[in-house]
Amino acid sequence: MVTFRPVLLVTGALVAALGAAMLIPMAASLLSADPLHRADWSGFALGAAISVLTGGAAVAASWGPIQSVSIRQGFMLTAASWLGLAVFAAVPLSLGGLRLSYADAFFEAMSGITTTGSTIVVGLDDAPPGALLWRSMLQWFGGVGIIIMAFAVLPALRVGGMQIFKSEAWDTSEKFVANAAQYSFALTMIYAFFTALCFLCLWGFGMPAWHALNHAMTTVATGGFSTKDASLGAFLTVGRAPLDMVVTAFMIIGSLPFGIFLGAFLRGDWRRLFTDSQIRFFIAVVTGITLLMMIRVTNAFETDLFTAFRLSLFNVVSIITGTGYATADYNAWGPFAHGIFFCIMFIGGCAGSTSCGMKIFRFQVALAAMSVYARRLAHPNGVFVARYNGRPLTDDVFISVLSFFFVYFASFATLAVILAGLGLDTLTALSAAGTAIANVGPGLGDIVGPAGNFASLPDAAKLLMAAGMLLGRLEFFTILVLFSPAFWRG
Repeated sequence: MVTFRPVLLVTGALVAALGAAMLIPMAASLLSADPLHRADWSGFALGAAISVLTGGAAVAASWGPIQSVSIRQGFMLTAASWLGLAVFAAVPLSLGGLRLSYADAFFEAMSGITTTGSTIVVGLDDAPPGALLWRSMLQWFGGVGIIIMAFAVLPALRVGGMQIFKSEAWDTSEKFVANAAQYSFALTMIYAFFTALCFLCLWGFGMPAWHALNHAMTTVATGGFSTKDASLGAFLTVGRAPLDMVVTAFMIIGSLPFGIFLGAFLRGDWRRLFTDSQIRFFIAVVTGITLLMMIRVTNAFETDLFTAFRLSLFNVVSIITGTGYATADYNAWGPFAHGIFFCIMFIGGCAGSTSCGMKIFRFQVALAAMSVYARRLAHPNGVFVARYNGRPLTDDVFISVLSFFFVYFASFATLAVILAGLGLDTLTALSAAGTAIANVGPGLGDIVGPAGNFASLPDAAKLLMAAGMLLGRLEFFTILVLFSPAFWRG
C-alpha cells in the first residue's frame, strides 16, 4: 500500500514556497515606471494567494514527521512536484499583464521550470518587468531543482543508468533520507555563487543591470529565456563584444557536474574538473563540432576566422547544452548547419548539471558497450570489462542506458507524428518535438526557429509539447513508470 502523505506534504510545501516567491516579481511590477506595467502586480498577488493557500492546505492535511521516502513514493513525489509547480507557476502569467490563455501560460511555465526555453510570448522588449523576472526565476528554480534531483533522486531510482553516480550522491541506501537537505543547501549555494558571478561579469561588460540579472539566472540554468525578442543578439553592439563569450563560459559551467564543484569547494579537489572522463568527453565533443561549424561559416559567408569561431562556439554551446540563446539566425547557415544543430540538440551536457538532453555519460556507456562487443566478436574466448571513470560497468547499467535510448527516441518519434497530425509541417513537427523532448528551446524553420516563436501553434500542440518537456526533463521512466499497473500493486 502506497502512502501519499509524504508526496502531498512535500509537493504542498514546494507550491507554497513558489507562491511566496511570486512576491518578488510582484514588487518588480509595483516599482515599474510604466502605469500599465504596474497593473501587472495584481496577477502575481492573486497567484501568490492561490499557491500559498493551496500548498498550505496540502501541508496541513499531511503534516507529520517523515523518516524516509520509499522508492515508489520517490517516483510519485518527483512527478507530482514538477507538475504541480508548473500548474501554479502559470497562474500569474495568465492573470497578469501578458494576458495569456491558461494553455499558453502553462506552456510558458513548463518551458521555464524545465529550463527548455521555448516561448509563446510576443513582444518581450515591451513586456511587463514582473513577467520577465518571473520567467527567469522559473528557469533558475528549475536549474537548481534538476541538480538536486540528479543527486538525491535519480541514482536511487536507478533511472537511465544514473545508478553509476550513486556513490557520488549522499543517499546510498534504498530510501531517501531527510539529511539530504544539507547537501541540497550546499549545491544551491554553489549554484547561487555562479549566478552572482555571471551577473557581475555581464554587468561589468556593459549589459544593463536589470537585463544582466535575468540573463545570469537563465544562463547558469542553461534555460535560455531572454528579456529581448532578439535574445542575446540584442546586446551584441559595439563596446559589448565580449558578452557572447561571457555567456558561453557560464553555459559551459552550467553543463558541468555540480557534484564535482561541490567536492572542489568543500574538499579542494579541483583536479577532477580536469580528470573526470565525462567532462573531458563533453569538452572534446564541443570542440570538434565548433571547429566543424567554424569551417562551414567561414566558407559560406567569407568572414574572418575569429568572427566565425565566436558565432560557431556560441551557437554550438547554446544548442548542445539546451540553453537556446541565439546571436544569429542559423537557419540562414544552410542544410548542413540544420543537420548538425538538429543532431546535437539531443546530446546535452554532463549528468548532475543544469543542461538537458541525453547526457554525455550515456554516449560514453554506449561506446564502451560497443567496444566490448566488438572485441568479444574478434576474441570469443577473451574476457573484457567495460569501464567508466575507471570503474567497471555492470549489466544493469548497460540495460538502463539502452532502454533509455529506446524510450527517448520512441517518445520523440511519437510526439513528432502527433504534431504532424495536428497540421504542422514536417520540419516544424520534427524540430518542435526534438526541442521539447531535449529541452532545448528554439527549433528549426521559420515558425519555431531562432527567429520564430511557438505562439502560432495550436493549443493541443502546446500542451503535448509541455508533456514532452516534462518527460524529457524527468528522464522519462520517472513519469512512465506511474502508468504501469505493476507499480500500483503490492
